[in-house]
Amino acid sequence: MMARITELQEKYKRLTSKLTVKNVETIDDKCLLAFDYEYPNQPSEVTIDTEEFTAVCPWTGLPDIGKLTITYVPHHKCVELKSLKHYLLTFRDVGIVQEHVANKILKDLTTLCQPRSIKVHLDYKARGGMHTSVAAEYKAE
Repeated sequence: MMARITELQEKYKRLTSKLTVKNVETIDDKCLLAFDYEYPNQPSEVTIDTEEFTAVCPWTGLPDIGKLTITYVPHHKCVELKSLKHYLLTFRDVGIVQEHVANKILKDLTTLCQPRSIKVHLDYKARGGMHTSVAAEYKAE
């Protein structure tokens, strides 16, 4: 029995291969599309969420998985959902720290549709016993 444990420990030590990690520059904000909001004088709150947001740790390549919630009040443009889905998929193998993801998404969506306000909230699954939740917010002046 002890020999099997020692053998397994030796095999475990070989699990050091680094996973492939893409650069932040591979996030494709050019795929984001917006359409005209026909009720600019009637503020409406739009909430979009997904339980399947994934990026990776820039140092280990291990996945960071969480629930992403985007809440915004459009001004003249709305985010087109299929393009948003494609945009979020470009984060999949990108090495980016959790604290930067919410701010990157906030910046890109604010640039795209210039909403009255927008909040991006990421609630990550616990990793290594640590839970992280990150929120970034913008309000037009």
